[in-house]
Amino acid sequence: MPLVSLREVCAAAEKGRYAVGAFGVQNLETIQGVIEAAIEERSPAILLVSAGAIKYGGLRPLAEIIKALAEQAPVPIVAHLDHGPSFEVATQCIMAGFKSVMVDASHYDYDKNVAITRQVVAMAHAVGATVEGEIGRIGGVEENIVVSEAEAAMTEPEEAARFVQDTGVDAVAVAIGNAHGLYKGEPKLDIPRMGRIYEAVKRVAPDCFLVLHGGSGTPDHMIKDAIAAGVSKINIGTELKLAFVEGIRETLEKKPGVDDPRHLVGPARQKVKEVTKAKMRLFGSSGRV
Repeated sequence: MPLVSLREVCAAAEKGRYAVGAFGVQNLETIQGVIEAAIEERSPAILLVSAGAIKYGGLRPLAEIIKALAEQAPVPIVAHLDHGPSFEVATQCIMAGFKSVMVDASHYDYDKNVAITRQVVAMAHAVGATVEGEIGRIGGVEENIVVSEAEAAMTEPEEAARFVQDTGVDAVAVAIGNAHGLYKGEPKLDIPRMGRIYEAVKRVAPDCFLVLHGGSGTPDHMIKDAIAAGVSKINIGTELKLAFVEGIRETLEKKPGVDDPRHLVGPARQKVKEVTKAKMRLFGSSGRV
């Protein structure tokens, strides 16, 4: 089926009290792994394409691969720009066929964050696309985004509500102790804060959805609690990268003389699919389509 917007899958998730997984992809095999998992699990899926992935593989090739495979899939697939660095990149992604983009201006002060995000919202909504913004600073490392523990800042519920109202975003990523990359210790998510953010945001924007970044390595019980507190979209990136590399490493250890790239990336793709399917079951999105 054709690519859909973030709103279409998140609205169903919120109503059904589950979350849709947003999975970081970089190449043909990771895209295939996620979409094959979605088909087998009968689950919607969001494919995250970062600025780093675009630099590596090219926007047009990645967009065309996603669109072609999504059209063959009987489940809803979203192509979503992750941590878009600018209005220009967000515009390019929508022109390439994306129905959803994230613009991350959270490293600026509140007013500049709002101004940049609102500009992207106006452009995207004019063509029926959806926008995710971010308020608060999520710690950790993701591609070229580095936020130290000192710089990380929890999202305040009322500020989140104000941000949503000021920008008109369709979804908002918040900071409740979550982090990009792998956690150094036991994650400590402030679930009650997420519940308060949900209530504050819904009071001013009933159609806006909450997003949890840094889902990799988060204990299952915290994921379930976050969903119960109102999260509709959960990002998974690092675990898929590790799975892909593990697949290649295992093949080289078993067959050091392998001389066909397909024999390397095929098992890696399978590892990505297995992790994706497990996350879909954890998030409660399996069997929803």
